[in-house]
Amino acid sequence: MAKTEQGNGLDMRGSTEKLTGSGTGGFNGSDPEVHGNGVVEETQVDKYGFAGGAQQSSGDTAEGIPHEVLRQRESKWLEMLNSWDKWMAKKHKKVKERCQKGIPPSLRGRAWLYLTGGKVRREQNQGKFQELDDQPGDPKWIDIIERDLHRQFPFHEMFAARGGHGQQDLFRVLKAYTLHRPEEGYCQAQAPIAAVLLMHMPAEDAFWVLVQICEKYLPGYYSTGLEAIQLDGEILYALLRRVSPVAHRHLKKHKLEPILYMTEWFMCAFSRTLPWASVLRVWDMFLCEGVKILFKVGLVLLKCMLGSQEKLKTGQGLYETMELLRAIKLQYMQEEFLVQEVIELAVSEKDIEKEHHTQLRRWKESRGDLHCKSPPRMHGAKAIMAAEPPRRQDLRQRPTIIVESPLALQTDGGKAEGAIGSRKTKEEKEKKNASSSQETVDPYLPPSDPSPLLNHMTVQGSKESLSSAEHDTYL
Repeated sequence: MAKTEQGNGLDMRGSTEKLTGSGTGGFNGSDPEVHGNGVVEETQVDKYGFAGGAQQSSGDTAEGIPHEVLRQRESKWLEMLNSWDKWMAKKHKKVKERCQKGIPPSLRGRAWLYLTGGKVRREQNQGKFQELDDQPGDPKWIDIIERDLHRQFPFHEMFAARGGHGQQDLFRVLKAYTLHRPEEGYCQAQAPIAAVLLMHMPAEDAFWVLVQICEKYLPGYYSTGLEAIQLDGEILYALLRRVSPVAHRHLKKHKLEPILYMTEWFMCAFSRTLPWASVLRVWDMFLCEGVKILFKVGLVLLKCMLGSQEKLKTGQGLYETMELLRAIKLQYMQEEFLVQEVIELAVSEKDIEKEHHTQLRRWKESRGDLHCKSPPRMHGAKAIMAAEPPRRQDLRQRPTIIVESPLALQTDGGKAEGAIGSRKTKEEKEKKNASSSQETVDPYLPPSDPSPLLNHMTVQGSKESLSSAEHDTYL
């Protein structure tokens, strides 16, 4: 992905059609091309929804997991989600271990919503997203957002169609955030974050998870001046001294500032750097344990690419070193290798906070106070829940899609019952029929076990964010 995704997220070249106007192209999602790249709707996609060849092979082992094991993991996650507050309070270590193993694809979206506290924020702000969605937004941010839409994962079927449902939802989420935090507005690196979320959940859920990531996990990252990301770059550089002295000396020798190589890594949470299977595993851990995971992934990559004199033979100068870090070897980004290295690397929240205070003191001595006052960073799901204990009703699962049962149609068309029979019996039957005529369908429905109700439905449009039951990315 490091090669195939370059230039598709953070540069400002090119343009796209207006999504707020009524001109041609609009929201019909009928444009079969990927903005001139010649990729049509009928192109085969992988299990993540990417068109063939757009993603590097990562040796994804998920396909090798026996179905019985996957079903067991799903059952365990369903149990946790049904008693989330108890698990987080008493068995957080087990939750962390299960995130490290990888969240089952069918439950990833729901798990991310709970881990980040997005579920609680949504329940405590009922109707807020719709209110923001109905507002026109600041023209300054609207214009920039519209120009960025087609650059987000253009080879993913959800975002391939010009003005399609994926781009429409992405626009809605990003516009809503600029209205939610007008003092912060929009930063280009937020677009890939929101796009990844939309691959796994509805727009409203994606909005609240984005809010949590920006406010709790990475506060200040997307503010004017990017002071927070610069500060974290210095923290990464300081931690590298202990993790890989060879790599640290090399970067120091060539005066290679951290901001030059780690900005996109951290601000996009490696979504535009790693193979997709690795991205999902890193996000599972990141949303559970916090920014520590981003630091550990960055340290592993730096150590693997620059950690020995042998490896540095091809990176003798500043330019050559930058090229090495722009094209990280696939073997170091492989899902199983990377995850294991991250788990084993001994870097804790305390290490990060200690170094943060050191770098903050140095920053003030050399540059003065920070211009952007960000809220304190929360190190993962447990810290977020401890800081803002949720009410039990805010964690209750509430399916948002209601489907009419075909069985109800059969009973409605039947002949009227005979006059014989008590009024009470008829009322009981009508009540029973009414209760069976509606069933709730979870928007995070697993693709491998579709509801029988869906067999009677025709799914309209391949680009809708919740329309496909074939790919993990729509759960």
